[in-house]
Amino acid sequence: MKKTSSAGLILVMLLVFGVSSGFAQRNKAINMFKNHINNVVQKVKETKNPQKKRSILNNSFDNMLTAFNKAEKMKHLSKKDQAGLNKLSATIARKKYELNGTHGYKRVSNNQLNDYANYVQQNVEQASQTITLSLTAILLIIILIILLVAL
Repeated sequence: MKKTSSAGLILVMLLVFGVSSGFAQRNKAINMFKNHINNVVQKVKETKNPQKKRSILNNSFDNMLTAFNKAEKMKHLSKKDQAGLNKLSATIARKKYELNGTHGYKRVSNNQLNDYANYVQQNVEQASQTITLSLTAILLIIILIILLVAL
């Protein structure tokens, strides 16, 4: 009897450690994604030319949308991950439309690009907290974005 309860206790401890470790890794991956967005915002703020600012944002949006699209096509992702990626992709697409004044949105003026970059950063960070993605999906997105940025 004692062996069974000890084995059960060890199993529960391993499960708790595994879950907390998974959350830590997921949070680390989310922080990597947030750092990527933060780097984009910093580049926008450091750039003086409004066309270059707009180009930096557009390229970042394109890279994220491409990464999301490629990740969504992976067969091993769960339906929940695919739905989360769809929501995140739609959020980024709307931000790109707003930046450029397409699809019924008013174009962000040149003198508001720094503020817009901050707004996008806050909005995407909030979305990434409310949209549930697995660690695998988040890491896949990060890898794809890094590869796209490196090209």
